[in-house]
Amino acid sequence: MPRTEGHSHPPGPVPRLPRSEVRRRLLAAAAQVFAERGYADSRLEDIARAAGFSKGAVYSNFDSKQELFGALLRERSEAELADVMAGTGEASDVSALVGRAARVVARRITDDPLRSRLGLEIATRAVREEETMAVVAPMRRAQRAAAGDAVRKVTEHAPAAPAVDPGLAGVILHCLTNGLATEHLIDPEGLDAATAERALGAVLGWLTGEAPR
Repeated sequence: MPRTEGHSHPPGPVPRLPRSEVRRRLLAAAAQVFAERGYADSRLEDIARAAGFSKGAVYSNFDSKQELFGALLRERSEAELADVMAGTGEASDVSALVGRAARVVARRITDDPLRSRLGLEIATRAVREEETMAVVAPMRRAQRAAAGDAVRKVTEHAPAAPAVDPGLAGVILHCLTNGLATEHLIDPEGLDAATAERALGAVLGWLTGEAPR
């Protein structure tokens, strides 16, 4: 009779992580690696290792470092927009919405300089590299459209017609936010959160016809 003592059953297959979880971990690792090394000096191998995966896992979710970088910036922008728009559907006080939006965006500009630095770095590379521009330009276009849609939703509650159409308003807000972020990086004392909030509030108030409070 064969002995079975000490014999163990072969391990079963290791459950595969859902694709969404793999992507989430890769983006979290990318944020860490990009923050530590900057875009140029970050390698996909390092990002994969930090996330606990092989380099193949990166390529199964992102076509290139540019695309991974763009996805990271897009994720942060979408989180900001969701925060800004929280409660908009139920609110009717446009002035209060304008004031809240200005505070949220101003705080993200001053409290999250990493995103500003990375955004500036990738924009600079996009000017010089067509493959980077091919990733960044559609992302920026989508961000402008999302900002315009946010203005449209807010002004639905406004008693007066907005100063400009939502599409143009999105362009103005997108460019203002990027400009404030860059100025804060260069001169954080001269352009602090309070100053950024006032600037955003003034422009948002003009766009929506409501002074923030």
